[in-house]
Amino acid sequence: MTKQGRNPAIEAGLQHQDLFPIREVSRLTGVNAVTLRAWERRYGLIQPTRTDSGHRLYSQADIDDIRRILGWLERGVAVSKVGSILARGQMLTHGAVLADCTARWQAQVREAVHRFDALALDSLFDQVFAALSQDQVFSEVFMPVWHDLAAGPGVFGLASEWLFLDQFLRGRVFARLQLARLPRSHNVVLGPLPGPCLELELLVTGLLLASDEVGVCLLMPGQVLDELPLVCERLKPDALVLFANHPPGGGLGKRLTRMAAGLQCPLLLAGEAAEGAQDGLAGSPVACLGAEVELMRRRLRQYLAGQLDT
Repeated sequence: MTKQGRNPAIEAGLQHQDLFPIREVSRLTGVNAVTLRAWERRYGLIQPTRTDSGHRLYSQADIDDIRRILGWLERGVAVSKVGSILARGQMLTHGAVLADCTARWQAQVREAVHRFDALALDSLFDQVFAALSQDQVFSEVFMPVWHDLAAGPGVFGLASEWLFLDQFLRGRVFARLQLARLPRSHNVVLGPLPGPCLELELLVTGLLLASDEVGVCLLMPGQVLDELPLVCERLKPDALVLFANHPPGGGLGKRLTRMAAGLQCPLLLAGEAAEGAQDGLAGSPVACLGAEVELMRRRLRQYLAGQLDT
């Protein structure tokens, strides 16, 4: 219910709304100033902005929240319980706002790509990163457009548009990966499985798996599978993660099991290939991280902490 929980897209809209002093809010809602301050301090039900001198200023959204609070109090709900009720409703609102924002950003990305406008695409990338989490930037905005262009039904020009967007995103993701190359408590090597693997998917996966605790060293498509033990011997990672978003080929499980025996670090499998190979690798020394980013990230942390079995 606090402003810290609001979506940045909502905050941007609030900057353009009128703000009201507490005496005016009391007049509009019938709630005296002492009660408004108590709702703020004791229960966190409303969080008005403050002037430099400390005076409270309320937005129209704050006033609407106050009226909702009054409505629940009139129904007999205790004031201490109102916050959780409003928070659930706010989450639904945020979801609708987020869906609207991401649809609009996707349309703007498509238009910039259609014009081959690198400057507009640069600006959009920065805007989206400022408003959304890193996961959402890719899963909700850029990668859906990338996938749609890749799957275009042979429409003239779409191949060039896809290449333009692909090149742009690879450059931006690679730059962010370079900025993140600092010493970490754990370091993993991320490489592609044999077969079709698009570089951007690998780069994005590396960026999203990296964290303050986990550093990621990327091996690009074309990496020879049989040379991975040599690479790991020299890099000495805490784990080797192999990634692919295509179905695992026949005999992959046996090949990976043999490789794991020759590695000096654990071998993990990620992406859609992990989903397809999980049953066949049960009981083997190869751990499957799954295909969804948050799941991969959580399982990787658990495995590095010794809390995830193969």
